[in-house]
Parts: sequence; C-alpha cells; structure tokens
Amino acid sequence: MAIKKFYRIGCCGYPVAKKKYYENFDCVELNTTFYQIPKKETAEKWRKEANNNFEFIIKAFQLITHPPTSLTYKRLKEKIKNKENYGFFKPTDEVFSAFERTYQISKILNCDKILFQTPVSFKPNKENLLNLRKFFSTIKKDYPKNLNYILEVRGKEWTDEIIKEICEEFNLIHCTDPLKRKPVFGKFNYFRLHGEYKNEKIIYYHNYTVEELKTIKKACDKELNYVMFNNSNMFLDALKFKDLVF
Repeated sequence: MAIKKFYRIGCCGYPVAKKKYYENFDCVELNTTFYQIPKKETAEKWRKEANNNFEFIIKAFQLITHPPTSLTYKRLKEKIKNKENYGFFKPTDEVFSAFERTYQISKILNCDKILFQTPVSFKPNKENLLNLRKFFSTIKKDYPKNLNYILEVRGKEWTDEIIKEICEEFNLIHCTDPLKRKPVFGKFNYFRLHGEYKNEKIIYYHNYTVEELKTIKKACDKELNYVMFNNSNMFLDALKFKDLVF
C-alpha cells in the first residue's frame, strides 16, 4: 500500500518580502542564524510576523561547525578569543555555548529542527569523528528529546558507510541534494537544492527544469519530505515544485 506523503516546500532564506513569502510557503530555513545569532527580540518579531502554522528550521551557528579561518566569519558581528576552540564540533565550552545560543533562538521560533552544515574542510578523520560523536552525545543528553538534528556533510571522503553509522548512532537526519546523492538515514527526508554541480563545485545560478523537479519528487519516498531551494531562482523554482506535487 502506497504511503501518504506530506511535503514541506520552501527556501533557504527569504528571496522575496516576508509577506509575499508567507502567502506562498509554510516553512523557511533560516540561514541568518548561521552567520550571527540574532537578538531574542528579533526572533520574537519573526515568530509574530508569521502565522501560527508556519514552520522555521534554523541553521546552526557557524561557531559550532566552521573554524575561524572560514570566510563565513567575515559576517560574524562579534569578536572571539581563543580561536582554536571554535568549529569542527570541538567539545569546548565555546562550541557548546554556541549551541545553547542556537537552541534559545529555536525555542522562541517554536523550531524543532536544526541543520548542521559542515565545511568541505571538515574531513571524516579520527579527530573530527570523535568530536562529532562527543558533540551529539552531549546535546542529545542535555537538550529536549523532541529536537531533530539534520546533518549535511560535504566532500566525497564522506562515504555512505561513515554517514550512516553516525546518523544511526545519534538518530540524525542525513541531508542531501537528491539530484546528487541519496540520503542514507533519517525518519524524514530533508533535501537542500543548491543548483547545478560542475567538477564538484556548486553553480547557484541555476533554474531547475521540469525533469529535474520530477526527479526530486520521485526521491521524496518517505511520509514527510522537506524540499528546500537554495539556488538563485529559489522562489520561482519552489513555486514550480509546489505546483508539481499539489
């Protein structure tokens, strides 16, 4: 018997005015939380602006996943000390403090899904895998059980076997672009559509074809499927996909 599928379709960030976005979609992935944790008052305003059924997914603060050498730190609005203690899921007070700040914003937004995206420089070596395990072991123990953690790793060194082992151990959702890679674990699908790939590089300036959108729909093989567009044409492509599935 075929399963009844539910789709949550949206964009990574707001490509149009919030009012117009809320009229067309029922969820958004907030990328601003990755670059800088907002003030609580700002998050409260975001929550009030959206209707009660609107869902926020937030991207975890970069101090958790990315080292200070990352170019993304140029958008960090605060000064940090002891830079060697940041990023790569290091089991340090600084990293766990960054997660606590991420969590506090998630509470205000009534958000139960947090995305962790790793940089390409985060390889599955012994030290990084140990840190990853220590990090998720700690937050799974110390934070509410209803939180869903989504993991998007990048780089061909991350084999299906390694990803599946980590995700199974901590009940993580493996996030992928289904046109590039099939997820190996997760109770629901969480797809991020970045654009076209050429020589392992992402070309964000891409308009998805009908055939590509049909392939994405076919990949939505679970009861709950999140399809989040992150390409240059994200708003229109998300609308096209919405028309395709509803």
